[in-house]
Amino acid sequence: MKFIVLVGDGMADYPIPELGDLTPLQAANTPNMDFIAKHGRNGVAKTVPESMTPGSDVANLSIMGYDPVQYYAGRGPLEAASMDVALGKDDIAFRCNLITEKDGLLADYSAGHISSEEARILIGAVDSELGNDCKFHAGVSYRHLLVMGQGERAVCTPPHDVVGQSIADVLPRGEDSEILIDLIRASKSILETHELNAKRKKDGKNIANLIWPWGQGKAPLMPSLMELYGISGSIISAVDLLKGIGKYAGLSVIDVPGATGYLDTNFSGKAAYALESLQERDFVFVHVEAPDEAGHMGNTEAKVRAIEDFDEKVVGGMLNELGGFGEYRIMVLPDHPTPVSIKTHTREPVPFALYSSTRKADYVNRFDEFSARNGVFGLVEGHTLMKLLTK
Repeated sequence: MKFIVLVGDGMADYPIPELGDLTPLQAANTPNMDFIAKHGRNGVAKTVPESMTPGSDVANLSIMGYDPVQYYAGRGPLEAASMDVALGKDDIAFRCNLITEKDGLLADYSAGHISSEEARILIGAVDSELGNDCKFHAGVSYRHLLVMGQGERAVCTPPHDVVGQSIADVLPRGEDSEILIDLIRASKSILETHELNAKRKKDGKNIANLIWPWGQGKAPLMPSLMELYGISGSIISAVDLLKGIGKYAGLSVIDVPGATGYLDTNFSGKAAYALESLQERDFVFVHVEAPDEAGHMGNTEAKVRAIEDFDEKVVGGMLNELGGFGEYRIMVLPDHPTPVSIKTHTREPVPFALYSSTRKADYVNRFDEFSARNGVFGLVEGHTLMKLLTK
């Protein structure tokens, strides 16, 4: 038996007037996800506990079968694992964005989706100047890592949640926050005067003129998926966070050429590499960030297009070839909603559809936020999805 999970990050949304009060999932042409819904079984999953922030870290940990209340220790250590940065027992790992500050406002949480090559140079400059009692590690695009021995109790705000707000109003606060504020402020003179940012400004691009640490925590203690569910396999994602979850879960991380974590990602390549992995392994978890990025941009057209690309090139690319593997089960879902109207994550339950080559279907005819509510599974806790898939 082969097991497949396909996650379109942030696909779920609210009805949008410009789409005739349809959600992007309802408006998009999604014949492959509709096939899974029509010929499989459906429901809605609560992937984010009420006590937790609706982030991709918590939601995907839940989808992978781990109760976040028990296992979540922060986003930073998950990203550290994906970057092969070993954490000591007292180390605190922070996700560290490169952002754009303009006129005192947090203007762009991604510094114009800066390239990894440019970002590596800038993070290197910051580490050279500020990395005495801490260490900066370059990641992908605007997503980087800060490791230090303090700051765990500071209250830090995800930058994508406060775009357009005053920097002064959203700085880290509470205990342990001063060291982080000092690093943020010290980074400005280093980054703003860097020749690379001068070129970006000349080219009309947003400059990366501040660091922004958040999502901190210590290394978690997690059993593997083999220990919990008796399966092993692979994870495919362009996002360090997801790779880190996969490593802690005992999965092999597969890097796909051209996978960017953005709207231009290599959708078809992810399906091809997932199918290749299934030749040797029984489980693959495929994550696509593009719909979430479109949601954060507030771009309805881009979100519909990202959903259609996910359906055609990832879901369809998998479905067209799975018949050759014998018995299989495939689940498709978002991790959380990222409504374009508010440009950030929310905690509403998300639709999921599970198709099994050996089980009967329910009576849902298409895949979307509202149709799934009529499915046989009803409302389930997100961390039980892996049991539904494997048992």
